[in-house]
Amino acid sequence: MSTEPESLILQMLREMRADMATKDDIVAVKGDIAAMQSQFGDLKADFNSLRADIASDTIGLRKELGDRIVGLRRAVVEYHTSVIGHGVLISELEARLRRVEQHLDLPEAH
Repeated sequence: MSTEPESLILQMLREMRADMATKDDIVAVKGDIAAMQSQFGDLKADFNSLRADIASDTIGLRKELGDRIVGLRRAVVEYHTSVIGHGVLISELEARLRRVEQHLDLPEAH
């Protein structure tokens, strides 16, 4: 062997070659990428399923809320109808009482 010092460039090239990926490393990385793409596809399908479930639940909640609002409106209308009906009956009764009081010359009831 020679006693000359080894070239710095040759030493750096040898270190770079040792650090470089081999064909086996590249094939392994491609396999990892394919597995990740498969997992991504599964995840995407899960998200689509979740989105459909949420949409279905939202539609159900809207329908239920709409039904409750309709029921509340119906109850309010029935309440107002009965209150107005009673109000009419009471005012008719008061008018009749006034006429009777006037006919009998009675003092007004307060």
